[in-house]
Amino acid sequence: MRKNRKINELRKIEIIPNFSPNAEGSCLIKCGETHVLCNASVDENIPRWLKGQDRGWITAEYGMLPRSTLDRMNRESKIGKQSGRTQEIQRLIGRSLRSVTDLHKLKNYQVIIDCDVLQADGGTRTAAITGAFVALKLCINKLIEQKKIKSDPIIESLAAISCGVIENETYLDLDYSEDLGAEVDANFVITENEKLVEIQMTSEEKLCSEDNFQQMLTIAKVGIKQLIEIQKEILSK
Repeated sequence: MRKNRKINELRKIEIIPNFSPNAEGSCLIKCGETHVLCNASVDENIPRWLKGQDRGWITAEYGMLPRSTLDRMNRESKIGKQSGRTQEIQRLIGRSLRSVTDLHKLKNYQVIIDCDVLQADGGTRTAAITGAFVALKLCINKLIEQKKIKSDPIIESLAAISCGVIENETYLDLDYSEDLGAEVDANFVITENEKLVEIQMTSEEKLCSEDNFQQMLTIAKVGIKQLIEIQKEILSK
């Protein structure tokens, strides 16, 4: 059982906007002891396969700093290749952001979101998606302000959260130790209007029942609503 928060309660969330002065959009998101720096950069060189289509693109890169975890990990650049996990997460971030963006309104601009994990205590991918949306929105605001695009291409807000089943109880926003001991764990990417963008779920020690899944989805929607309210409050300033 949790000691400092209820099983359906988020960790303490803090989003610091404009954290990186050189990026067109940025924020530092803190979800408990998981801290992720999200930077959005504008590139006028769109992918070759998009040439002539009169639309933009959003992509993401993700990485964990060597001492973001208890034991130092090697930089992937030293190994010479990205791990499958890294590739999967950065594709997830990119897909999630594109799902709520009208790419035709981005014209011929590419937005690259860099998500760097400074400190990891579970839920790094969900924190990255939630922070990346804020960085993207700040970047879009700047493009509109500079009259590089005419209107906001973002269709609706989006965030992500983890859930899990531990001893047949449904938990929201797992930290590392909870994720490690979960019988079932899942990541939900959901929009402001409760549309499902992506669900990643794994049964570790116990198969997930339909009831367990529905309970996770229900509390995930509650958590997403709270996260989007925090996003909106930050962006309104």
